[in-house]
Amino acid sequence: MKSKELILYRNLEFRELFDQIAMLFTRSKENRLEAMPDSYALAGKLTELAAYYGLSGNLWHCFLTLCLVDNENAYSTACEITGPIKGTLNELAAHDFNVFRELFQYDISLLDASSDYGIWTALKNYQAPEEGNGVYDKQIRDQILLLSVSLLASTDVQELKEQVTEFYHKFGVGKFALNKAFRINEEGMGPSILPITNIEPIRLSHIIGYKRQKQKLIENTEAFIQGKAANNVLLFGDSGTGKSSSIKAILNEYYDRGLRIIEVYKHQFQMLSKLQEQLKDRNYKFIIYMDDLSFEDTELEYKYLKAIIEGGLGIRPGNVLIYATSNRRHLIREKFSDKKELDDELHNNDTVQEKLSLVARFGVTIYYGSPDKTEFLNIVKELADRFDLGIPMEELYAKANIWELQHGGLSGRTASQFITNIMGKKEES
Repeated sequence: MKSKELILYRNLEFRELFDQIAMLFTRSKENRLEAMPDSYALAGKLTELAAYYGLSGNLWHCFLTLCLVDNENAYSTACEITGPIKGTLNELAAHDFNVFRELFQYDISLLDASSDYGIWTALKNYQAPEEGNGVYDKQIRDQILLLSVSLLASTDVQELKEQVTEFYHKFGVGKFALNKAFRINEEGMGPSILPITNIEPIRLSHIIGYKRQKQKLIENTEAFIQGKAANNVLLFGDSGTGKSSSIKAILNEYYDRGLRIIEVYKHQFQMLSKLQEQLKDRNYKFIIYMDDLSFEDTELEYKYLKAIIEGGLGIRPGNVLIYATSNRRHLIREKFSDKKELDDELHNNDTVQEKLSLVARFGVTIYYGSPDKTEFLNIVKELADRFDLGIPMEELYAKANIWELQHGGLSGRTASQFITNIMGKKEES
């Protein structure tokens, strides 16, 4: 099996499929005839993989390229950070790339020599469906396809190695290179980071109003991306005003400059320290995203968060920030009893300060308030224009006023839901 000849690239995610297809090329013409049922099954697996990742063209070459850009090993992660490297790792990588280059020379259409169906010939020129590009961001998917063509055209192993190394340094390697958002799952001794493959493609320009708030968020994120000093950010205020949407939009705006986002929930705060250890040596900027953050006075998870943000012995990695949203300004529920002069607690002011200290550790706080009536109707108008509804303004405003009274009051979310309702009725008619 070809994977047994590899040194650094042994732990391929698709190792079984990699070996099974490679073995087909080693069979004689007669043996291939006997192996045709297996060949059909492997062609099916390769096609499913292409549909999932949005691949097209020569699927064998695309598959080999995917194996290269997806594999995190000592060489690929080092190249991600520094580009071309020297030393023994470089020599070991050259050995593995020689194996891959040999595999690139295989013509998969030859696997049809003993069959009348031309299955592998079709996969040599596979055309992907037009609806959808798989789980990857389109830019990265297109780069993988371009790299596949370039690797085939490489004149020797050195050129192939240089092309792959350039990809690592420019785009990264593994899940962080090929995805923009993640969640964490507790697994074994620490958290595992899992991709989220379906991200809302919202942009900051899609969020109507809140110009000052968006600018403040942009300035902090821009400094972070450029490696300058930047703060953790808390977006707080009324529900439905675009706090979460702003953070999603920031991800989409800065993804191509190395920004990634990891969603973390309250019950996972104990894993934050280990999570940061996994992120600190990667060539990306990470936002740890906490949506709708708030605590009851009986919940103690906020203590883990306080220690991570500021106060623990370890230094926070320079490539990690925390962005959180909340409907509460002070995050932790407060009671009048906390502020009574006479209380069971001897030093009652300490209780108040304990609850206020968490929000103080966010260097930037941005308030998102509900729009007034004029601002609400302006949001409705801009959304109607964006989707070309063609409804007279007086009629649109009258319906919007009725809708907001019945569906949660004045907010950007209410306006968006109103427009969605109008579009649905329009499609029905």
